[in-house]
Amino acid sequence: MREAKLRRSVGIVIAACVCGAAGVLWMVAAAAKPTAIENPIHRMTLGIWNILYNGQAPGLVVLLAAVALATVLAVGVGVADWRIATRTRRSSNVESAPLAPKIVMMETRGVYAGPVTVTVLIPAHNEEASLQATIDSLMAQSHPPERVVVVADNCTDSTVALAIRAGVGVFETVSNTKKKAGALNQALMARLHDLAENDVVMVMDADTILDDKFLEVARKRFTDDRALMAVGGLFYGEVGHGLLGQFQRNEYIRYAREMKRRRGRVFVLTGTASMFRPRALRTVAERRGTALPGTNGDVYDTTALTEDNEVTIALKSLGGLMISPAECTVVTELMPTWRMLWAQRLRWQRGALENIGAYGVTPQTLRYWAQQLGIGYGVIALAAYLVLIVVTLLSMDNWIWFPFWMGLGLVFIIERVVTVWKGGWRARLLAMTLFPELLFDSYLNVVYVKGVVDIALGRQADWKHLAHNRTSEELEVA
Repeated sequence: MREAKLRRSVGIVIAACVCGAAGVLWMVAAAAKPTAIENPIHRMTLGIWNILYNGQAPGLVVLLAAVALATVLAVGVGVADWRIATRTRRSSNVESAPLAPKIVMMETRGVYAGPVTVTVLIPAHNEEASLQATIDSLMAQSHPPERVVVVADNCTDSTVALAIRAGVGVFETVSNTKKKAGALNQALMARLHDLAENDVVMVMDADTILDDKFLEVARKRFTDDRALMAVGGLFYGEVGHGLLGQFQRNEYIRYAREMKRRRGRVFVLTGTASMFRPRALRTVAERRGTALPGTNGDVYDTTALTEDNEVTIALKSLGGLMISPAECTVVTELMPTWRMLWAQRLRWQRGALENIGAYGVTPQTLRYWAQQLGIGYGVIALAAYLVLIVVTLLSMDNWIWFPFWMGLGLVFIIERVVTVWKGGWRARLLAMTLFPELLFDSYLNVVYVKGVVDIALGRQADWKHLAHNRTSEELEVA
């Protein structure tokens, strides 16, 4: 099967494309006719390398060419993404895009499906430490959900007893070996066929705190647009965990800011909190095994490491319209240790690669492929930048000021600070220092490389569950 082969070779494809692009750039730079350098500076590094410094700024032609290339690439991806989305919205092909807005609007014209109701499913495996805070945030909503069900999956702690005391429903999985995706499939199979068009299903993690107007805003969106298939949340990090926590909070703030700039156009329906129309989930289950990867009848693909990312691609592949409103925010957990962060991000990275490998190169996955290629190219660029800095420091007797590069660095610092401004003075101070965040980015780049190498070598991936040891009071808004 073509998709299965691409799933296995996606790491090789990404690595080859990125290294090829970097190699072409290197050859172009090497082949360019060198310009005369006034007063070149020579230094020996570690007694081995003869380093030649050029303190002059790059020529105007080089600068304009670099800016033009970056602009063309960014605009190209944006225009392609917009055209693909527009074509999907206008599609009337029931076979290829059964969830396309045009089709849904035609089928539901003149039909009143009743007010929007919300059933919340909370998959939980030994979540007694954080579950109460999650339930409390649901009950404190300006428009609380009609039903809350804790999907208890192989729990050995007091998760079930806590849910019962809180007055919410409990669904206990039976012989589930497929982790979170399998637990949700069991719960949805028991309920999905009884839900009407406007009986929206919300799936949220047991360590998530909703903004108190999340459900109110989402209900209105579903009420106002009957073609809307899903609403996702924008996530921010909890307080605490020192410098490592601040790194993650800054990262999440930038991601949420980017989603707002995209006017809510969804990249991933985050597993922290997302809402779906029953029509969307039923259609995904029906198309599994044919148009979509997975087992027919399952909403979630149990072979996917990142089920939220996979179901997002599934809905997009079927033409589904989705959005992440700026008002729908959540506070989620952060990884308290570097080892746990490594495990989390490696799972995310492997999952993202496996998902695009499973779906192949399609109009709906184009932006996901572009993202992975962009990350890969960024890995090479950042590594080269840091290596050059180290080589420069080792080879200089005295510090040399390069006004052009200092000015460029200042612009970069300003951008880093502005993009985390909402996070307060700690976020701004960390961004202003620049190099700690660059080192954090380098750490994530190593994770990326590890994920690409593992999938290219066919190494078995593993889903790692985070054991919570926090009290509910520790889940607070950052």
